[in-house]
Amino acid sequence: MPFTTYTLGDFDFSLPEGLIAQQPAPHRSASRLLDGRGGTPADRQFRDLPLLLNPGDLLVFNDTRVIKARLFGEKPTGGAVEALVERVLPEHRVIAQLRVSKAPRPGTTIRVADAFDAEVIGRAGPDASMYELRFPSDPFALLEQHGHVPLPPYIAHADGALDHERYQSVFAQRPGAVAAPTASLHFDDAVLAALAARGVARAAVTLHVGAGTFQPVRTDNLAEHRMHSEWYEVPAATAHAIDAARARGGRIVAVGTTTLRALESAALGAAPGELLASGARETELFITPGFRFRVVDQLVTNFHLPKSTLLMLVCAFAGYDHVRALYRHAIEARFRFFSYGDAMLLARA
Repeated sequence: MPFTTYTLGDFDFSLPEGLIAQQPAPHRSASRLLDGRGGTPADRQFRDLPLLLNPGDLLVFNDTRVIKARLFGEKPTGGAVEALVERVLPEHRVIAQLRVSKAPRPGTTIRVADAFDAEVIGRAGPDASMYELRFPSDPFALLEQHGHVPLPPYIAHADGALDHERYQSVFAQRPGAVAAPTASLHFDDAVLAALAARGVARAAVTLHVGAGTFQPVRTDNLAEHRMHSEWYEVPAATAHAIDAARARGGRIVAVGTTTLRALESAALGAAPGELLASGARETELFITPGFRFRVVDQLVTNFHLPKSTLLMLVCAFAGYDHVRALYRHAIEARFRFFSYGDAMLLARA
């Protein structure tokens, strides 16, 4: 069963600060790829990925699009406000985290980017740590015009033109994420063409990554941690593609932990006799060692933060001892870590 063997400290490791990637590789597929599927890790380049997959395999991507979710403004008193939009709702409303010296009351107007006013409706979120705001018009348009790329807290520079391009996958379609599904950032047109020529099929899911992906686990007892809720959708066409891949003996290769969570969440909601339930839902799935995977056979993923839920997921998928050994190798071989870092390819234990 999950939680019974491991505690938070089991997922800690020491990472030299110089291995935290601050910029992307010069070209998307120029990043490194650690093939961790066998007993001995193999250091490759990401452009080698098509050679590591078989004709008939199915790659499943997350086609979410990162929105410019970070906004800067001020209260009527002149106090500075930093907002991170977590989710866009109907009727021009959004859910946002606010960094502010004093909590604003309902009805307070925040002047954003000296361009428009957002009204504070009230507290929001399961623990009331966020706020519901009302924008004067379409939030997506206002964010695109006045927002900033929501780079992770471990990236030290302000967002610039390079981040606008590279903190976004080449197949991003559906706006709504406030963090990139970073395993997708390594793919470029050349790699996608090589995969197609290899006979590897493609399908997509959508999971809008929330700011909670960086939420730390604050309890040593993992059973007490509550995951943030994220919206996802598995199209019927993707469910059919997975069934077809299974029928021809192909492997299901998830690109990123977000894709894996969407597929395994859909499997948990499946009716008797079906592999997974298509459609749109919310997920709070927390995957730790002991979880029984139903869909994904292989995983392309970046290297994750110590003590993070994503590291716990990867350890659950490929085996705790194996992943810890791979991370030790990656540090010794000076792989680059986190969002702009390198990738690894794993097989289900």
